[in-house]
Amino acid sequence: MKEYNIFDIIGPIMIGPSSSHTAGACRIGYIARNIIKQPVTEVTFTLYGSFAKTYKGHGTDVALLGGFLGLKPDDERIVDAFKIADTRSLDYHFITSEDEVSHPNTVKITTKTNRLQTWEIIGISIGGGKMIICSINGIDVQYTGDYNTLVTHHKDNSGMVSRISTLLSEHRINIAFMKLYREEKGQKAIGIIETDETIELSVLTELMHLDGMINVNLIEKIYD
Repeated sequence: MKEYNIFDIIGPIMIGPSSSHTAGACRIGYIARNIIKQPVTEVTFTLYGSFAKTYKGHGTDVALLGGFLGLKPDDERIVDAFKIADTRSLDYHFITSEDEVSHPNTVKITTKTNRLQTWEIIGISIGGGKMIICSINGIDVQYTGDYNTLVTHHKDNSGMVSRISTLLSEHRINIAFMKLYREEKGQKAIGIIETDETIELSVLTELMHLDGMINVNLIEKIYD
């Protein structure tokens, strides 16, 4: 039998009418922005399924943009997301698609950074304010954001996982879950490393100095 926590029963504290269409959407936007980290000049939200049909009435557009601006689901400023984005000179767009997807509450977030880099992140809202990031730049992942999490972008070199885990162990950081995804053998890989402890910025600096490391982002969990 599945075990339920309090958020499964009463839902999250949030702004908006729907845990799936607002709180979950906000969390997708928030985590996508924290995966990218770099300043973003343009973002496009492509909405699928139920998201595409009801996003205006349920405030999914406001929630996605608010989350992408760094607002959490219970932040009252979410209702002013469009105004905030305008003041930050963020170019934002919402488009709908009739393409079939595996989950009705699906959004693809495509961005351009001030370094002219393009990111593509796909997330689904699964109910109760929960979400899953299922793709980062074309690489299939399964990331929930329930833990303090390192997202590593590195070369798919022999011993890379061992070097990362050894460094974290030296700092007494316990790995709750660790998953590795790669484009193909010997090419780029993404590590999703969920930890029980908080991670200091000094640890990120040390990880960045590992041979083969391209980039490291830290995403702090939203809920305690």
